Amino acid sequence: MQFDHKQTEALLAVMDSGSFEQAAAKLHLTPSAVSQRVRQLETALGTPLLVRSRPCRATLAGQQLVQYLRRARLLEQDFLAGFSGAASATLSVPLAVNADTLSTWLLPAISDFLISENVLLSLTVDDQDHTHALMQEGQALACVASEPQPMQGCLVHPLGILRYRMLASPQFHARWFAGGYSREAARLAPVMVFNRKDALQADFLLQRFGLRPGAYPEHHVPASEPYLQAILLGLGCGMVPHLQADPLIARGELIDLAPDQPTDVMLHWHHWKVQSPRLERLTRRLVEVAQQVLLQAH
Repeated sequence: MQFDHKQTEALLAVMDSGSFEQAAAKLHLTPSAVSQRVRQLETALGTPLLVRSRPCRATLAGQQLVQYLRRARLLEQDFLAGFSGAASATLSVPLAVNADTLSTWLLPAISDFLISENVLLSLTVDDQDHTHALMQEGQALACVASEPQPMQGCLVHPLGILRYRMLASPQFHARWFAGGYSREAARLAPVMVFNRKDALQADFLLQRFGLRPGAYPEHHVPASEPYLQAILLGLGCGMVPHLQADPLIARGELIDLAPDQPTDVMLHWHHWKVQSPRLERLTRRLVEVAQQVLLQAH
């Protein structure tokens, strides 16, 4: 069958915005018109594509179709730009990355490329254990993830290790750990947690002291800069990636509570085997720089 462009654009608009109302505003239509186009597409394919919840979610068939449509649209845009001689036409690329990658090495690694190649980023930020799922759902065409196995039809490149250390300010250390970083002290001291998906602190405390979540007080600060600032201000101790941690430890602004127990997270770059030319070049640039910036396994 041949897809109806208006129907597929309606589906993508709902997936991008999460609702028929916002999709309608984007497409300058009524919500009922958007709903009708999606239903016509579902009827043509003989299967539901959306779970009409808040926000709307794609069914398995919907995820597969959205993946295909995003890839096809990117390939078409890049091909037409090159074919017409307008290689400098902007190209928007949806990527999924973890917050610590975004706040440390990603943008310095690819900013020159994005400017020279006129590529626009559409970033979705999630935990490194969950970004891969965003690619599976069709919300991203490539991702930085901890998952080492590629999806069917995809390739994966190892990027390197982001090493985390459990850090605290000198004032926090003096208040809570003057007698040493012990199980009893760790049970009472507040811990910084990025968000509900962040398991770094929980895994560390379980391994070191056998403390389970709920056995110690927690702050939840779901933004990278405020999270680090909260640790610097002495609100709690928490895991910080080495790219941020090392200079702060060297200057004495933070103390490594467990220098014998870093947490290493291996990051990988996932992308489809068939990519647009500019996404292929973005992949080469990102992998090359990441392998220089991140720690490498021996």
